[in-house]
Amino acid sequence: MCEFFVRADPIQYEQRTRTVRIRNVLTSIRLENMVWDILAEMAVEEGGTTNALIASFHDEILAHRGEVPNFASFLRVTCMRYLHRKLIQAEKSRPRDEPAARLGPGAAPPAPKLVARTG
Repeated sequence: MCEFFVRADPIQYEQRTRTVRIRNVLTSIRLENMVWDILAEMAVEEGGTTNALIASFHDEILAHRGEVPNFASFLRVTCMRYLHRKLIQAEKSRPRDEPAARLGPGAAPPAPKLVARTG
Protein backbone atom coordinates (compact mmCIF):
# COMPACT_ATOMS: atom_id res chain seq x y z
CA MET A 1 0.00 0.00 0.00
CA CYS A 2 2.80 2.42 0.84
CA GLU A 3 4.13 2.18 -2.71
CA PHE A 4 0.92 3.78 -4.00
CA PHE A 5 1.50 6.81 -1.81
CA VAL A 6 5.26 7.22 -2.22
CA ARG A 7 4.92 7.19 -6.00
CA ALA A 8 2.75 10.31 -5.90
CA ASP A 9 4.00 13.13 -8.08
CA PRO A 10 5.91 15.48 -5.72
CA ILE A 11 4.18 18.43 -7.36
CA GLN A 12 0.94 17.25 -5.72
CA TYR A 13 2.28 17.78 -2.21
CA GLU A 14 4.40 20.81 -3.02
CA GLN A 15 2.92 23.84 -1.28
CA ARG A 16 1.81 26.98 -3.04
CA THR A 17 0.75 30.27 -1.49
CA ARG A 18 -2.18 32.18 -2.91
CA THR A 19 -3.63 35.52 -1.97
CA VAL A 20 -7.35 35.49 -1.29
CA ARG A 21 -9.68 38.37 -0.47
CA ILE A 22 -11.77 37.59 2.62
CA ARG A 23 -14.08 40.31 3.94
CA ASN A 24 -12.23 42.88 1.82
CA VAL A 25 -8.89 41.92 3.37
CA LEU A 26 -6.15 40.25 1.34
CA THR A 27 -4.75 37.21 3.10
CA SER A 28 -2.25 34.55 2.05
CA ILE A 29 -3.06 30.86 2.32
CA ARG A 30 -0.41 28.18 1.85
CA LEU A 31 -1.74 24.76 0.78
CA GLU A 32 -0.55 21.74 -1.15
CA ASN A 33 -1.19 21.82 -4.91
CA MET A 34 -3.54 18.85 -4.64
CA VAL A 35 -5.65 20.71 -2.08
CA TRP A 36 -5.84 23.72 -4.40
CA ASP A 37 -6.97 21.38 -7.21
CA ILE A 38 -9.71 19.86 -5.06
CA LEU A 39 -10.89 23.31 -3.97
CA ALA A 40 -11.04 24.32 -7.64
CA GLU A 41 -13.15 21.23 -8.39
CA MET A 42 -15.49 22.10 -5.52
CA ALA A 43 -15.79 25.68 -6.77
CA VAL A 44 -16.75 24.49 -10.26
CA GLU A 45 -19.48 22.31 -8.74
CA GLU A 46 -20.75 25.36 -6.85
CA GLY A 47 -20.63 27.49 -9.99
CA GLY A 48 -18.08 29.96 -8.67
CA THR A 49 -14.40 30.64 -8.26
CA THR A 50 -11.95 29.07 -5.83
CA ASN A 51 -11.47 32.43 -4.11
CA ALA A 52 -15.23 32.92 -3.69
CA LEU A 53 -15.58 29.40 -2.28
CA ILE A 54 -12.77 29.98 0.22
CA ALA A 55 -14.27 33.32 1.31
CA SER A 56 -17.64 31.60 1.71
CA PHE A 57 -16.10 28.84 3.83
CA HIS A 58 -14.41 31.46 6.00
CA ASP A 59 -17.65 33.38 6.54
CA GLU A 60 -19.61 30.19 7.28
CA ILE A 61 -17.12 28.82 9.82
CA LEU A 62 -16.86 32.25 11.45
CA ALA A 63 -20.67 32.43 11.76
CA HIS A 64 -20.87 28.85 13.04
CA ARG A 65 -17.94 28.86 15.50
CA GLY A 66 -17.27 32.54 16.14
CA GLU A 67 -13.59 32.15 15.23
CA VAL A 68 -11.35 30.58 12.61
CA PRO A 69 -8.30 29.27 14.50
CA ASN A 70 -6.56 27.24 11.76
CA PHE A 71 -8.14 28.00 8.42
CA ALA A 72 -5.58 26.16 6.26
CA SER A 73 -6.15 22.94 8.21
CA PHE A 74 -9.90 23.50 7.97
CA LEU A 75 -9.57 23.70 4.17
CA ARG A 76 -7.51 20.48 4.05
CA VAL A 77 -10.05 18.61 6.16
CA THR A 78 -12.89 20.07 4.08
CA CYS A 79 -11.25 18.63 0.95
CA MET A 80 -10.88 15.21 2.58
CA ARG A 81 -14.53 15.27 3.68
CA TYR A 82 -15.56 16.29 0.15
CA LEU A 83 -13.65 13.36 -1.37
CA HIS A 84 -15.03 10.96 1.24
CA ARG A 85 -18.60 12.10 0.46
CA LYS A 86 -17.93 11.64 -3.28
CA LEU A 87 -16.66 8.10 -2.62
CA ILE A 88 -19.75 7.20 -0.58
CA GLN A 89 -22.02 8.62 -3.31
CA ALA A 90 -20.17 6.63 -5.98
CA GLU A 91 -20.43 3.42 -3.96
CA LYS A 92 -24.17 3.95 -3.42
CA SER A 93 -24.79 4.57 -7.11
CA ARG A 94 -22.84 1.60 -8.50
CA PRO A 95 -24.83 -1.44 -9.65
CA ARG A 96 -25.07 -4.20 -7.03
CA ASP A 97 -23.36 -6.76 -9.28
CA GLU A 98 -20.34 -4.49 -9.83
CA PRO A 99 -17.53 -5.07 -7.31
CA ALA A 100 -16.58 -2.22 -5.03
CA ALA A 101 -13.46 -0.24 -5.89
CA ARG A 102 -12.01 -1.07 -2.48
CA LEU A 103 -12.98 -3.04 0.56
CA GLY A 104 -13.21 -1.16 3.81
CA PRO A 105 -12.68 -2.65 7.26
CA GLY A 106 -15.17 -5.42 7.90
CA ALA A 107 -16.42 -5.46 4.31
CA ALA A 108 -16.94 -8.81 2.68
CA PRO A 109 -15.54 -9.47 -0.79
CA PRO A 110 -18.10 -9.69 -3.59
CA ALA A 111 -19.79 -13.07 -3.92
CA PRO A 112 -18.46 -15.17 -6.80
CA LYS A 113 -20.65 -15.37 -9.87
CA LEU A 114 -22.09 -18.78 -10.54
CA VAL A 115 -21.69 -20.15 -14.03
CA ALA A 116 -24.07 -22.84 -15.24
CA ARG A 117 -22.26 -25.86 -16.64
CA THR A 118 -23.65 -27.90 -19.47
CA GLY A 119 -22.84 -31.43 -20.38
